[in-house]
Amino acid sequence: MTIDNCGSTVTVPATPPQRIVTIKSSTLELLLALGVGDHIVGSAYSDGPLPAELAAAGADIPVISEKVPSQEAVLELDPDFVFGGWESNFSADGVGERETLESLGVATYVAPAACRESGYMPDPLTFDQVFDGFVEAGRLVGAEAAAVDLAAQQRTRLADITPDSRELTAVWYSSGRDQPYVGAGIGAPELLMSTAGLRNVFDDVHDSWTSTSWEEVADRDPSVIVLVDSAWNTAASKIALLKSNPVTATMPAVAGDRFIIVDFPATEAGIRNVDAVASIVTQLAKL
Repeated sequence: MTIDNCGSTVTVPATPPQRIVTIKSSTLELLLALGVGDHIVGSAYSDGPLPAELAAAGADIPVISEKVPSQEAVLELDPDFVFGGWESNFSADGVGERETLESLGVATYVAPAACRESGYMPDPLTFDQVFDGFVEAGRLVGAEAAAVDLAAQQRTRLADITPDSRELTAVWYSSGRDQPYVGAGIGAPELLMSTAGLRNVFDDVHDSWTSTSWEEVADRDPSVIVLVDSAWNTAASKIALLKSNPVTATMPAVAGDRFIIVDFPATEAGIRNVDAVASIVTQLAKL
């Protein structure tokens, strides 16, 4: 099978990959959900613990690195397929450039939702694209039927979610202290918020994420603040920062504790997105 992936040609033989390396939680979780965990010889750059339903399947998979592994570390595992969550995972300073790995007989693949090349970057990202990405990845690793079933199940769950109807606005605060990094108008943050019934106050920025200022956040005065929670940058630490910053402390959303929390692994296109939308709707209902 040969496909055009983010502008790179990817070819896999009729026999599905037998020695797969995954980079980022989104890729590991997808392949585990497709039932090919026994073909994963190593994983790296995980954003947090596996979901409970996948923990047992992923328990024995070796962790190569907490961040992006080196090409040497990856090649030591003799992989035939490397599945990266970001295009930037494939670089001379990282896993290795895609052309180099291909020349060594290692097929490479990037989640289509993460493509950044002109003509390939989702604009905007949609759930149809997320689900189609499941099926394409499943086809490449010999698990197309499981991928089709997974996509169908997620479509059904998504259809069962009733968005919040109050026309609330929101800012997606991902990281940054002096200069916040927020969700912009065409990526996963926008997809999750809009599907949950929120209007992103930075939806006018034509990108997935963007840097801004606290003054700009305060001027746009969102009804609620969506906080990305991770072990290295917790939602609690973000709340403390917002309450101590004189620019944001008096914002109604901050003073009123109108915070919505999303786990970091759910913030990129993957199998957790539908559950993240459901969680946002549930949290909004409790405000």
